Amino acid sequence: MTSRHILLLGPLLLLLGAAYLVPFLGVMQWSVTLPEPGLGQYRTALTDPLVLGVVWRTLRICALVTVLSVAAAYVMTLVWVRGGPVARLVVELCILIPFWISVLTRAFGWLALLSNKGLVNGWLQTIGIISEPLTLVRNEFGVVLGMVHFLIPFAVFPLASSMRAVDERVLMATRGMGASRARIFWQVFVPMTKSGILGAVLLVFVFALGFFVTPAILGGGRSVMVAELIYLRIFQSPDWGLGAAISVILMIAVGALLALMLRQTKGAAR
Repeated sequence: MTSRHILLLGPLLLLLGAAYLVPFLGVMQWSVTLPEPGLGQYRTALTDPLVLGVVWRTLRICALVTVLSVAAAYVMTLVWVRGGPVARLVVELCILIPFWISVLTRAFGWLALLSNKGLVNGWLQTIGIISEPLTLVRNEFGVVLGMVHFLIPFAVFPLASSMRAVDERVLMATRGMGASRARIFWQVFVPMTKSGILGAVLLVFVFALGFFVTPAILGGGRSVMVAELIYLRIFQSPDWGLGAAISVILMIAVGALLALMLRQTKGAAR
């Protein structure tokens, strides 16, 4: 990188430093100074049963959301990359339209659909399938559904990149050797898209770790995740030191996952 490139990137680096690095350093300072200097807040964050329970719930929800999002995105991407013109157009609309709708609007939309007096329960009761409304929100089910809906489009792009890189000659050769479609898919096609699957998994999991709006609305305070716990500790308790310590730990975890994703991307490029 030449000095000219560095000069051109200078304003952007200054903006990113002012917007992200400086606030993060302030949060780090809170974590070791409030309410008193030391690492006591980190010990609390790593040993407190309440915090550990929220962390475990977050990891469990994120893992489930990642599996469901990547699996659904894989099917959509397969149709998008290898389907007919009409199917591709439909999938493209399904991928692009969610980007035009804010996460807050989507969360309230799911709340209107799934609440006890929502459209889904009303329809099921009208046709006689159920007599009492199902509890579809203010629990982990609603949180997972809302997060999966938001994250599927993000998983599509790394999968599409790996699927488009598959050598058709390999598939034709296996087909010519008499392999069935199912065997070609599971033993040839899926392994050849492994880099895209891993990239999608890491991308979705990192996004899911920091979710706040969707769990807060669809969870109704009964499925608190790490980001919501940080908000509660800083703005409602207030326990700024503990909230800051949890924030730093979360940032370190996200940074490690991003480094792993970049390493995997470089390895796939080679």
